Amino acid sequence: MADDQTETEAPRKKRGLLLPLLIGVVLAVLGGAGGYWAVSMGPFAPKTVAEAGAEGGESDASDTDASPPMAVAFVPLETLVISLGAEQAARHLMFSAALEVEPVHVAEVSLLSPRVMDVLNSYLRVISITELSDPASLARLRAQMLRRIQIVTGEGRVRDLLVTQFVVN
Repeated sequence: MADDQTETEAPRKKRGLLLPLLIGVVLAVLGGAGGYWAVSMGPFAPKTVAEAGAEGGESDASDTDASPPMAVAFVPLETLVISLGAEQAARHLMFSAALEVEPVHVAEVSLLSPRVMDVLNSYLRVISITELSDPASLARLRAQMLRRIQIVTGEGRVRDLLVTQFVVN
């Protein structure tokens, strides 16, 4: 009789462990599905351009235009060849760039391009060769040059400096 009691208790223990395990698996699946929904379509989903414009009070008519979102013009700058260091080293920097401007300011910025070239030439001459050789320094140099160009041309005329050639030999 003692053996009969232990046999009936064993299946109850297995069934008692199976139910919490089954509930845990179901809750994990529901939690994963809910998390996926929240990130892909729910409150944490990234907003599209149309949704962001609708929240900002803009009409959706501008989003359906085939035209680019903003008008842009580029003013190319002459290529600079700058000697670096002592004459014995014979190292040079070849630098080309273009300025991103609004179309209404193209004539004004083009007129000021000799001053822009002077500022760039003056700035790049004082940079050390080791700093020019570091790949990470290009972003910092670009920001410094853009700031100097914006001071020369006036605020709001030049949006960005696009470096097209930057070669140290």
